[in-house]
Amino acid sequence: MYELTRRWVRKGADVEVITAPYEKSDIRANGFISHQEIEGVKLTVINSADNNRLSVLSRAFRAIFFAVLSIYFALTKRYDVLLASSGPITVGLPMIFAKIFRGKKTVFEVRDLWPGGGVEMGLIRNKLVVKLAWWFEKQCYRFADLIVTASPGQKENIYSRYPNHKIEVIPNASDNELFGQPSRESLPKRFQNKKFLTHIGSLGRIHNIQYWIRLAEEFQHRNIHDVHFLFIGEGADRQMLEQLVRDKQLENCTFLGLKPKVELPFWVQNSVATLFATTSNPVQDACSPNKVFDSFAAGKPIIQTSQGWIKQLVEEKQCGLNISLESISEAADKIVEYIHSPDLLEQHGKNAKRLAESVFDREQLAQTYLDHLEALLKP
Repeated sequence: MYELTRRWVRKGADVEVITAPYEKSDIRANGFISHQEIEGVKLTVINSADNNRLSVLSRAFRAIFFAVLSIYFALTKRYDVLLASSGPITVGLPMIFAKIFRGKKTVFEVRDLWPGGGVEMGLIRNKLVVKLAWWFEKQCYRFADLIVTASPGQKENIYSRYPNHKIEVIPNASDNELFGQPSRESLPKRFQNKKFLTHIGSLGRIHNIQYWIRLAEEFQHRNIHDVHFLFIGEGADRQMLEQLVRDKQLENCTFLGLKPKVELPFWVQNSVATLFATTSNPVQDACSPNKVFDSFAAGKPIIQTSQGWIKQLVEEKQCGLNISLESISEAADKIVEYIHSPDLLEQHGKNAKRLAESVFDREQLAQTYLDHLEALLKP
């Protein structure tokens, strides 16, 4: 959202964001509620920090607490359009209040399908809670003048249930400005002469890192020593995953921890491909992962397991490799052949770069999004 809002400000919009600190963000709380400004974007920061290492119950409580406090600002601030960016879905609460009590124009942005994802993964099991969650999702759509999704798959999911709503797709964007600049640093000696397969992002359950570790084990079993799996990020499962690597005595896996975003291009540009895996369910197949589009910006193909629109994109645009979760041996065969085909990798990298600069360019998408917001205010 930061990348979008700062561009909107440059185009003359007045933007204020109600937010909370997060471990991957540079935003820090200064007191219980603080007011800041970054590149013209006004921030109201509520000290209700989220962290994906917290329990589901704790994260849910913090999300609800943040949403309830945000109602006050939704009812008292001066604005023309209120945009609620989810997840978590609880941010829909201040949006609903803004619509009912102030008649404001409202936008509900769906970054992750919820509660569908939580139900499919078994994170929400209580029947009453499940029923309440589905009801609340319906209310979020009901009180939104516009629904914005991050992928065509998410739009299809919502439209199949609520066909009378206005829904637009604004996918996550490629950071061409950052990832498109060639890095001139050198790799550490221990990493030289390796073909890197790199995962960037959270190390949580839905990202299925265990799948890549199983593949790494298969590569080591086959005595393939020039391939190395890199994991950059933090998450609830990191300690467990590192212990799993130690238990299996894998020498082809490295966890680098959380890195500042400005350091990520170096690792992506020195990889032969980036990795994207999900658990096998329809909601995850519809997601729109940032890591994919940043990989495109760096001119690197992706190796991925999802069965939705990203798979279709890879097939149609020839910008990576689709593999199956079902057979580790078959996936290893395909990856080995792929990463030892330099001409194919080069062509797929060029195709990925072309997508980043055309379909997923952040400047273009920011303008398209702003056009949708301004259209809501027209008589």
